[in-house]
Amino acid sequence: MPLPAPFRPEPSPARVEPGRRRSDIEGLRAVAALLIAVYHIWFGTVSGGVDVFLLLTGFLVTGSLVRSVERDGRIAFGAFWARLVERLFPAGAVVLAAVLAGAYLILPRSRWTGVIAEVQASALYFGNWRLALDSVDYMAENASASPVQHFWSLAVQGQFYLLWPLLIAAAGLLAARLGRNVRAVALPAVGAVLAVSFAYSLWITAAEPVWAYFDTGARLWEPALGGVLALVVHRVRLPRRLRTAAGWLGLAALAACGVVVGDALPYPGFASLWPVCAAVLVVLAGTGGDGAPLSATRLLGLRPLTWLGGHAYTLFLWHWPVLVFHLEVTGQDRPTPAGGLLVLGVSFAAAVATSRVVDGGVGRLTRTRSAPSWSLAAGVLFVVPVLAAGLLWGGSIEHDRRLRLELSSDPLAYPGAAVHLDPELRANLPALPVYPDTTTVVRDTIDQTSECNSLLPDTEMRRCVFGDPGADYTLVLTGSSHARHWFQALRPIAERHGWRLVVMTKNACQFSAEPQTYRGEPFAECTVWNDRVMDEIATLRPDAVFALGSLTRAGEGASEHVPDGFVERWRQLEDLGADVVAVRDTPRFGFDVAECVDRHGAGRCTEDQSRSMALSSPFEDLEEVPGNTRFLDMTDYLCEEGRCRGVIGNQLVYYDSDHFSYAFSTSLAVVLEPHLLDALVDAPADGGSLAEAAGHPLVPVGSSGEEADGPPRTGPTGSGGEGP
Repeated sequence: MPLPAPFRPEPSPARVEPGRRRSDIEGLRAVAALLIAVYHIWFGTVSGGVDVFLLLTGFLVTGSLVRSVERDGRIAFGAFWARLVERLFPAGAVVLAAVLAGAYLILPRSRWTGVIAEVQASALYFGNWRLALDSVDYMAENASASPVQHFWSLAVQGQFYLLWPLLIAAAGLLAARLGRNVRAVALPAVGAVLAVSFAYSLWITAAEPVWAYFDTGARLWEPALGGVLALVVHRVRLPRRLRTAAGWLGLAALAACGVVVGDALPYPGFASLWPVCAAVLVVLAGTGGDGAPLSATRLLGLRPLTWLGGHAYTLFLWHWPVLVFHLEVTGQDRPTPAGGLLVLGVSFAAAVATSRVVDGGVGRLTRTRSAPSWSLAAGVLFVVPVLAAGLLWGGSIEHDRRLRLELSSDPLAYPGAAVHLDPELRANLPALPVYPDTTTVVRDTIDQTSECNSLLPDTEMRRCVFGDPGADYTLVLTGSSHARHWFQALRPIAERHGWRLVVMTKNACQFSAEPQTYRGEPFAECTVWNDRVMDEIATLRPDAVFALGSLTRAGEGASEHVPDGFVERWRQLEDLGADVVAVRDTPRFGFDVAECVDRHGAGRCTEDQSRSMALSSPFEDLEEVPGNTRFLDMTDYLCEEGRCRGVIGNQLVYYDSDHFSYAFSTSLAVVLEPHLLDALVDAPADGGSLAEAAGHPLVPVGSSGEEADGPPRTGPTGSGGEGP
C-alpha cells in the first residue's frame, strides 16, 4: 500500500529526469563485458569491468527505487525482488547446469565435489563468501580455477539487491516524517554506506587482499557510489566540450585499466578507483543527451553496442566456464590467439541463444501473468533442478566412495607404503581403482585434524589429544601442514604402545625459532603461534616432539635445507628435557597428483626428486646437532632412483601436490614404527609391533616389524651422523 498523505515524502525538484533511458549506459555495459572477456581470455588479469557493473547496478537500482518512492510513496518489495529473480535466475541456472555437465565430461574426478559445492553456492548467491573462505584456506590455495568463480560478483550484486530496497525505503519513511523529499534523505544515507565501505575496503585490502577481493563489505562502496551518482546526476550540467572530453577520457582509462592496474596492485582498495572513476566520467558525459557526433556518448549509443549491452549479462555468464573448459581440453595455461577467438565466439553464441530462448521465453510467460509470484516461480523453477542435480551427483559420489572404502579393507589389494614389505606382491600388485577416491580425499584428510590446526590468520594455539590421555609417555606433533600429514601414521603407533599423542599444527607455519614470511610478507601470526606452542610444551613437559627436520622447496633453484631456526628450537627443547624426532621433509610435485591420476592414470604421475629435494639427506652434513635430536628419513619409501611416485601400493600418496592423503599416511605406520621406536629409546614399546598385532599378511611370521626385503633406507641418526 502507498503511504498515507501525511507520510509521503515531498516531491523532488522538477529537474529530476524521470527514468530517461540512457542508451549509452547499455553501450557501457557492452564495453565492460568485452573488457572482462578479453582480459580474462588473453591476459588473465583484472579488467575493471566488474567494477563498472557494480557501479551501474547501484546507479540504475537506486534511481529506480527512489522514483518508485516519489511516484507511489512506497517500494513494492515483492514485485522488485520477483522481477530480479525472473531476470537473473533463469540464465544463471542454465549456465550452472551446463557447468555441472561440463565438469562431469571434462574435469578430473578430483574436482567434482568442489564444483558441485561451488555451483550450489553460486545458485544461492553466496559464492563470494565460499571463495573468500577458500582464499584464506592454505590447504585450498593450489586448487584450479573454478568454472563458476566469476559468479562471486553476481553474489555481491544479489546481496546488494536485498539490502538496498530496505535502505531506500527507510530513507523514504524518514523523509516523510521530516517533510523532505526522499533524495535529500537518501543521499546522506547512501553516502554513509559509501564512506564506511570504502574505508573498510582500504583496510581489508591492505590486511587480507585475497579475502578483500570477494568481500561484499569491501565492494559495497562501488554500487553505493553509483547510488550517489543517481541521486545527484540530475543536477549536473557540464558544458558540451567538457562532457565530450570526459566521455573519451573515461573510455580510454577503462580500456587501459587491465594494463595499468592488472595484477600489480592489491585489489580492490585504491586500485579499484581507476575503473570506477572512469565509468563515472562516462556516465557524466551522457547527462546532456546523445552528445556531439564524435562523442563517446554517441559511440556507446550505436545500435551494435546497445545490442551487445542487452546480452552483456549472458556473455559474462558464459565466457568464464567456456574458457576453463577450453584450457582443460587443450592442456594450456592460456589460450592461443586462435583459441581465444574460439572461446569468445562460443561464448557469444551461447550468450545470444540463452538471452533469446531462456530470457525471452520466461519474459513471454510472465508478461501474460502480472502477479509477482509468477515471476518468482519462473526464476526459482530454473534453480531447483540445478540444486537437485548437484545433490544427486554428490550422493552418487558418496556411494562410490563407500564402495572403494570396502575394497580398500584388503591389504593385499591396497597395501600403500606397506607394499615395500613384500617384493613379490609389489611386482604383481593387481590393477585397481586408486584409493582414496580423488573426489573426496581432500576434505576426508583435512577434517581428521581440523580441530587441532590453526588457520593462516590465527594466533591462538589449538590442541588435540589422541591415544591414552593419562599415559606416562607423551609425544607432541607440531609444525606446518608437512608435519601435520604424519598424523595418521603416528596415531596407530601411539595407540598401540599406550602413548599420549598431542597435536598442535598451523598452516604454513614451521616449528622454528626464526621469524617467518608468507607470500613474501612477515608472518607475525606464525611467530605468536610458535611462542604459544613453546609455552604449552613447557607446561606439558612431553617426552618427545615430532617435527620437520628439513624444508623442501619446489621450483627452479630451490634446495632442501635445514633452517637455523629448526636447530635453535631443538636446543630449546633440549633445555626442557624433551627428545626431538626430526623427520625429513617430503617431495613437492609440479602438478596436482589427484588430478594427474584422474587424467593420465597412476603410472604417469611421477616427479623428479631433485625438483624439490636433495638427492642425499641434508642431515648428513649438519653440524652441532643437539644431543636430544634424532633424524628420520623415509624418502626411500616415497622416491626410488630419483623418481617420486604419486601412487604407491594402489593408494594415492598425495591429495594435492605435496600433502599425504590420510590413507597413505596411515599405511606408513607399519614401516615408520621400527624407525620411530629406534629413535625414541625411552618410549615404552610393549606388546609387539603394529604388524604383529594386526596379523599383517605382508609381515613374515616371527618378524619384529622390520621388513624382510624392503628397499634400502637411511635409518635414524643422532648428533654427528652416527646411530643412536
